[in-house]
Amino acid sequence: MLKITNAEFITSAASKEQFIETDKPVIAVVGKSNVGKSSFINMLTNRKKLAKVSKDPGRTRLVNYFDCGEFILADLPGYGYACVSKNEKRKWAQLIEVFFAEKRANHVFALCDVRHGPNADDLQMVEYLYYNIIPFTIIATKADKLSKAAVGRSVQEIAAKYKCGAGDIIPTSAETRQGLERVLEKLGTILN
Repeated sequence: MLKITNAEFITSAASKEQFIETDKPVIAVVGKSNVGKSSFINMLTNRKKLAKVSKDPGRTRLVNYFDCGEFILADLPGYGYACVSKNEKRKWAQLIEVFFAEKRANHVFALCDVRHGPNADDLQMVEYLYYNIIPFTIIATKADKLSKAAVGRSVQEIAAKYKCGAGDIIPTSAETRQGLERVLEKLGTILN
């Protein structure tokens, strides 16, 4: 199984000109504001403070790149709710769109909160990935907040909304590290 032993922050990009060029596969992490992208990245890389975690939505405003050895992780700005102006939200949406239009991602981890399921923004993001034939995996975050049975029911509902199989969704918890092994296995298949 893949092991990430020495992940490091590389740089942040505010525009297309600042996107990094690399020969390594790029795995993008997307999701609405406050879905737990930073916590997921920290769990995945086994580093508590690699990605800055905040209780305030909308903290990630740039594309943040992390070198994870065999691949690069690209943390994209959260979409949807955030305590920022409409103009700032529009800039983030454009940055995400340009990132994908430039074929910058080999695979996408699309995060959604297992407690609430996907909202209209989440569904639009996944439809965009389907339409542009960008491979992705759904990561259902915050699984520790529900019982095992409730997580199972929620995963079924999320799968129905995303039009995919429940087995294609990986429930995770940054608190308990639930799902980490499955995510690392998935990464192994993506990279081989």
